[in-house]
Amino acid sequence: MTPFDRLYRETAEARERFLSIPLVKQALTSGGSRELYLAFLTEAYHHVKHTFPLLSLAAAHSRDERYQTALALYMNEERGHDKWILDDIRAMGGDAGAVERGKPGIPCQVMVGYAYYCIEWISPYALLGMVHVLEGLSVMLAEQVAGAVQRSLAAEGAAGFSYLQTHGALDVEHTALFKKLIDGFDDRETQDIVIEAARVMYRLYGAIFEDLGTRFGSIAHAA
Repeated sequence: MTPFDRLYRETAEARERFLSIPLVKQALTSGGSRELYLAFLTEAYHHVKHTFPLLSLAAAHSRDERYQTALALYMNEERGHDKWILDDIRAMGGDAGAVERGKPGIPCQVMVGYAYYCIEWISPYALLGMVHVLEGLSVMLAEQVAGAVQRSLAAEGAAGFSYLQTHGALDVEHTALFKKLIDGFDDRETQDIVIEAARVMYRLYGAIFEDLGTRFGSIAHAA
């Protein structure tokens, strides 16, 4: 069994729990309201804007040149993705300036805070748990969710959906790079760090959707 296979197998329960969240299941099949979609984009902006700083921090805390090289590649690819989200918010009639000046819900704050904590106090390799969760789910769900939301809003064209549609496609390439990177870690200690971080990240990322479901449950099905 390769290190990536072990990671995928040992995070299966956490992944299935995420996929069973009612709002996630709904988004995949029937989309949601404009208000709900804008709320999702708001939370996405507030964690995606930390991607580059988190990658930079992990590189600074590591002496593993192979890992640093991979992080540098990720940094180059991820820069500016938060701006895509602000553009989508504008296209959907939202106030991008207010989102940029504002702050996310508590679950998003906790997830981002945990990512910084892991890098500083556990291991810079822990960031790979977050990468596995967010990029893996993007490959699995992004375009499908975008299509469902577009249909529910009767929206035409790509305006308002560039983050989901483009991010999902890009992360197919990133996942191949990620798999190669993970398979280079032969020591179980590093593998254990990534697996544990991924399990926690599934739970924390899922909490964002559980919170959105609670906040928008009454309008989630309204187009």
